[in-house]
Amino acid sequence: MTPSAPSRRDSGYAVGDRFRIVVDRQTYKNLLYLLLAFPLGFAYAMMLGFGLAFGAILSLVVIGFAILIGTVVGSRLLARLERWLANALLGLELRAADDIRSPTSAGPWATIGRYLEAPSTWQGLGFLLLKFWVGFAALMVLLLLGTSLSLLTAPFRYPHEVEFVTVNDEPIVWTIETLPEALLAAPIGALLGLAFLHVSNAFASVAGWMAVAMLGEPEALEDGPADPSN
Repeated sequence: MTPSAPSRRDSGYAVGDRFRIVVDRQTYKNLLYLLLAFPLGFAYAMMLGFGLAFGAILSLVVIGFAILIGTVVGSRLLARLERWLANALLGLELRAADDIRSPTSAGPWATIGRYLEAPSTWQGLGFLLLKFWVGFAALMVLLLLGTSLSLLTAPFRYPHEVEFVTVNDEPIVWTIETLPEALLAAPIGALLGLAFLHVSNAFASVAGWMAVAMLGEPEALEDGPADPSN
């Protein structure tokens, strides 16, 4: 038995789903998360890289161990910020992992030991170190937005050049000089913008699953990160 062809009505809904992403609020919350990813990831890489590197270099003396411990334990505060961002912008419901064992003795060293033993400390540190590369990849995705906006606004500011990619140090450029070219560029820019929103949502979904895996315990794991493209 062969499956029946989709009805015209079903096809209309499918097409509508492709364009609904443009007016969905979650799309732009995902986009804001990606916009923040690179500067935050860069800041994390500088702070944690400095602390871990200098702590390792000075580990022969007491101050080195203090720097290392302070960097690792202090990363929990940054992980808390990332968990808040994931909840606020990616539609997640993460809560802090409950893996800090009950104190068996008092004192600062016992408290530090409990944090160092907790898997959530190291998972959060791993997420923060990966954040730079997530942000760098997001930055590459966001370049498509600039190209689409340049094409979309061509009828209002031609003549101008739109640069797509660079191959062997030679940029591939479209020089828009006439009104017909500008009118052709606008719908191409709109289609690229639509493609960009779908790609950015997919990328935000991947970042959301990383947060679920490394930043805490989800209250509703089966729901996963919000994805307006579905």
